[in-house]
Amino acid sequence: MKNKLIIIIVFVGMLTDIGLGQISIDSSEIKKNYTNIDEALKNPEKVYRLDLSNQNVNIPNEVWLKFINLEFLSFRNDHLKEIPNEIGLLKNLKILDLSGNDFKELPKSLSGLSNLEELFLNDETNFKLKKSIDVISLLPELRILHLENDRLKKLPKNIWKLRHLETLYLKNNNFREIPIQLKSLNQLKYLDLQHNKIKLDTQDMSIRNFGYQIKF
Repeated sequence: MKNKLIIIIVFVGMLTDIGLGQISIDSSEIKKNYTNIDEALKNPEKVYRLDLSNQNVNIPNEVWLKFINLEFLSFRNDHLKEIPNEIGLLKNLKILDLSGNDFKELPKSLSGLSNLEELFLNDETNFKLKKSIDVISLLPELRILHLENDRLKKLPKNIWKLRHLETLYLKNNNFREIPIQLKSLNQLKYLDLQHNKIKLDTQDMSIRNFGYQIKF
């Protein structure tokens, strides 16, 4: 039996969102954040965090096979037109940030990320969510999905396939009401709908008993 809906309305001050790299790590080597691909390639098996944000990277696909222990990878704002298929071979990857790129859909190979827990797809101007739902649904450990500032007005009907999702960020989109399709996400615990066009005084909350926290 689902718990009664809890609504949190925030007017002033924002709580810190669930962010990048919230993984408990002891080794200083694992904590090191590489931002240069040439430096990372000197000892790729020792690289656990690789942040290539804002670099417009152009890396040969076969290079990714060397990062066998990579847990965090960011291509934020790199304007990639496609995601290298070899990324799907990073079996230890837990967090992937693909925000601010130019691709239209995720490659099927990404379904091989068997340990991915958090996926960032923010600030995507060309991204077709409906076409990528099948790939996202095949990520068995995915719990957190970011779809912020993607100009979304509604969610695709096939969103129900993301059964394992626990946290969903839909901040800075164009929703006018809480998407009814979310009722099918049985494991969802937290939904962020800040900075949308939802008016609570016109939203019939009596039929919106989702059972998870919503942040407006």
